[in-house]
Amino acid sequence: MLLSLLQINVASDTANTIAEGMEVIPHEETLTIWQLVTSGGIGGIIIMTTLFILSFLTIYIYVERFLTISKAAKEDPNFMNQIKDYILEGKIDSAKNLCASNPSPIARMIEKGISRIGKPLTDIATAIENTGKLELYKLEKNLATLATIAGAAPMIGFLGTVIGMILAFHQMAAAGGNIDVEMLAEGIYTAMVTTVAGLVVGIMAYMGYNTLVAKVEKVVFLMEARTTEFMDILHEPAV
Repeated sequence: MLLSLLQINVASDTANTIAEGMEVIPHEETLTIWQLVTSGGIGGIIIMTTLFILSFLTIYIYVERFLTISKAAKEDPNFMNQIKDYILEGKIDSAKNLCASNPSPIARMIEKGISRIGKPLTDIATAIENTGKLELYKLEKNLATLATIAGAAPMIGFLGTVIGMILAFHQMAAAGGNIDVEMLAEGIYTAMVTTVAGLVVGIMAYMGYNTLVAKVEKVVFLMEARTTEFMDILHEPAV
């Protein structure tokens, strides 16, 4: 009996020594973005796919419009001086050919005005104004889509968050009284991913839209200035 007690005590001391000597290293689990997306179920996958498509569309529209508007904003500093010389010298065809060789919206507006020379100035101004509206419409192409993405992307992300929270609470309800904190936490940060993605896409689209609008306004200012300059040229022969 005494031998058995000694064996039990020795075994207990050995176990305690091993337990004290061992250092428990906590294992930290990390989830990849793909795991966060797929863990939200089919709803989360659909939301994230939609946001990915919107982000690609945002980048495409911004780059395409930026290059187009930047090209439209470039002008030859001698263009209006040459137009003035041709008109005052009566070389209307030469002025038209100069406009045709210049691909800028300003040149197309001036060409429309030159083609109306000989008619009342109000008709010429109206023709130039209508051409300017068409050019402005071309410059603003797809900007409305960019503005829509800026407003819709955060809402789509929030929709994904709501869906993720619904799935998380559904899992809690299905678990009954055995609520796992890890289960709840995973559902919450999975749902938050869609909100972050929606905000990122929305901010990109919003900043891109405002940048492009500012560049369009610069081109419009140049168009108005050159139109006024052209109308002044038409008044000079009569002076």
